[in-house]
Amino acid sequence: MFIPRRKLRIETERMTLRQPLLSDFRTWRSLREQSAEFLTPWEPVWAGDHLSRKGFTNRVYWAQRSISNGSAVPLFLIRREDQNLLGAITLDNIRRGPSQAGTLGYWIGEPHARQGYMQEAIRSVVHYAYERLDLSRVEAACLPENEASRALLEKCGFKYEGVAQSYLQINGRWRTHVLYAALRLDRRGRTDAG
Repeated sequence: MFIPRRKLRIETERMTLRQPLLSDFRTWRSLREQSAEFLTPWEPVWAGDHLSRKGFTNRVYWAQRSISNGSAVPLFLIRREDQNLLGAITLDNIRRGPSQAGTLGYWIGEPHARQGYMQEAIRSVVHYAYERLDLSRVEAACLPENEASRALLEKCGFKYEGVAQSYLQINGRWRTHVLYAALRLDRRGRTDAG
């Protein structure tokens, strides 16, 4: 069994952001099943084993390896007051050398949406990326019609940078995305572009 060198935890006002554990399987599967209709318009098609224990175990081991080798920071959002799983956030594709950047992805279970949890998580992970990982740039992308995600990114200080044609396969087809970025030393002004 693969054991990470250290446990990664980020504390926010209401949550603990921590790496997924094998013991999270039932809670994770339940939240994903309950939120499937809410999530699938915005996500890649779920693999046949997406909700299986084996699929989840593979995700947990991938998370452990990624944190250990510095290529990604996959975290679950755990509400401290009741230890409920709310969703997940991942800083992935961490690049070093002259780039010093990473790509942010996230999802929240439908019962917990629009309560400020993801805004709290994004702000904390971006701060962690700047202060602990010494990244200069955090990128994110979403579908142009995903107004909630666009507004969320903008509230968290991300700025619109452009459009990427056929960026990701979402819900079974190649989709154009709008691109956002937060910079450690951001001197850019606001824009209504996009």
